[in-house]
Amino acid sequence: MNMRKSRVLRKIKEGKVAFCTKLNLADPRVAEIAAMSGFDCIWLDNEHVPTDFLTLENLIRAAKLYDCDVMTRVSKGGYSDLVRPLEADSTGIMVPHLMSLKEAKDIVYYTKFHPIGRRPLDGGNADGRFCQVGGANYIKQANEERFTCIQIEDPEPMEELEEICALPGIDMIFFGPADFSQGLGVPCQMNDERLLEAKKLVAKTARKYGKIAATVGGPANVEQLIADGFNFISMGADVVGLANYYRGIMDVASKL
Repeated sequence: MNMRKSRVLRKIKEGKVAFCTKLNLADPRVAEIAAMSGFDCIWLDNEHVPTDFLTLENLIRAAKLYDCDVMTRVSKGGYSDLVRPLEADSTGIMVPHLMSLKEAKDIVYYTKFHPIGRRPLDGGNADGRFCQVGGANYIKQANEERFTCIQIEDPEPMEELEEICALPGIDMIFFGPADFSQGLGVPCQMNDERLLEAKKLVAKTARKYGKIAATVGGPANVEQLIADGFNFISMGADVVGLANYYRGIMDVASKL
């Protein structure tokens, strides 16, 4: 028996762009709707959203019904915070606010198995099909079919960007513009020239080393992001969609 293969990694290997959407809500039916809509990946969040691990596993299970990957942004804590989403069969994890090459090396150490790192080994969870994937296969397939993403969302790690992108075991470099703008001292000014230059440099450097270049976007700028070199783009969010839908209804109703 084998692990589930990654849809995102498959598309990237085919030279295509992978599309993702973000969920803040904890109902697996929302994940199922997003997955059946055709997204390659759903982004779940344990940094800002208080989702427990059992709920996380159910969200992942709902996405897998439609061969949809899940990337879980972890809280920055101990190594268990890094590996538990993977063991719940999240296809990838995203580590926020990477600040240095040393931190990137530590992340690889705990999220990749031998010979890349020393991730703690337990195949008795959803990703290892509850011990139905043999140990050696589990280690090999987890290294090949699961991805580790780090977020560049501060100016500080830009000094080591080349080394971070070259590091074996880091699979995706995700540029976070909102917090990066804070770090520049111009919160939410997304057209600041320094921010735009940094975003393009992240994409260029990631692709130079064969890594996935990722960021957030939308229908209005997705073509430009692809032209800039990004091949993983997260668009939209469940809470934004619901808010816009309900507001649209009430904009009409309030005028009656």
